[in-house]
Amino acid sequence: MTHIRALVVADEESKYIWDFFDRSKFSGIDVIIACGDLKPSYLSFLTTMVAAPLLYVHGNHDARMLVNPPEGCDNLELKMHTIKGVRFLGFGGANSLSPKPFHYTDREVARQISRRMQEISYHGGFDVLVTHAPAFGLGDGEDAFHRGFIAYRSLIDLFKPAYHFHGHQHLNYGSNRRVINYGDTVIYNAYGYNVLDLAFKVEPRRRISYIKARYDWSRTYGKQPEPGSAL
Repeated sequence: MTHIRALVVADEESKYIWDFFDRSKFSGIDVIIACGDLKPSYLSFLTTMVAAPLLYVHGNHDARMLVNPPEGCDNLELKMHTIKGVRFLGFGGANSLSPKPFHYTDREVARQISRRMQEISYHGGFDVLVTHAPAFGLGDGEDAFHRGFIAYRSLIDLFKPAYHFHGHQHLNYGSNRRVINYGDTVIYNAYGYNVLDLAFKVEPRRRISYIKARYDWSRTYGKQPEPGSAL
């Protein structure tokens, strides 16, 4: 088994970390996973002070990052990253018809995934999915803006990653769960901050046929339930 210690953050900057940083509390961190709606200066602070690579996706409030991206951090929406043999894939934004940056419809997210299917195939899949919004029916909200993406659920169903980290759905909104077990995948709401010890069964991987991956992806996405239907 491969073990990774991760600091996961989303949606709200921690005053404890920012104002009273204690390096001893974050010893042994291998990676920082940021799931969106956090100030770029906070992300730069984390990667510098914790001294670990920071992988991030954009939240729906992160338009400022278009002109002021966090320094020393890696955007998972641009490319996958591998740490200790564990493959990380990410997508940003939330479910919205607004023309604002990082506001997407489900079809737009499905097209984003389709465009990255060659990259996913080359890596033989992925182990960790990082997003801002949740997957549909897996820790999302009932209102349209906090509804998860069907496309993410399809991606999880097809590739069965070990973990899916997301934000957007604040735990203080109501009856939200921090952790959901869905098949082979642990769904984790990263709101606030937490230090987690993750375990992965890393085996030799083969590239996946791009044509087959695109075909399987289209079939899986097409079979997902529509919002409002019974899961």
